[in-house]
Amino acid sequence: MPRRCELTGKGTASGNNVSHAHNKTRRKFYPNLNKVTLISDALGEKFRLRVSTQALRSVEHNGGLDNFLLKAHSEKLSLKAQRLKRRLAKKVAEASATA
Repeated sequence: MPRRCELTGKGTASGNNVSHAHNKTRRKFYPNLNKVTLISDALGEKFRLRVSTQALRSVEHNGGLDNFLLKAHSEKLSLKAQRLKRRLAKKVAEASATA
């Protein structure tokens, strides 16, 4: 399983450890990922995603998973999140058509 956020696409970055003597050795910076359960209000379901803490704050800031996914670019989302976004868009379109 890759170390990648399913909502923002944030992944492993690389850089250098720099010692006091200014010796450089390669290292990796891993994203702060957590397995969280997010609830979709429109679909009425719970979804378990591996999300960075930054993405979790963004979801809360945008007013929930539904709003975040509808605003997000599909290229950054994981396959699971893209499928969820399509289901959500379909549900929202059906609801607006009947209203």
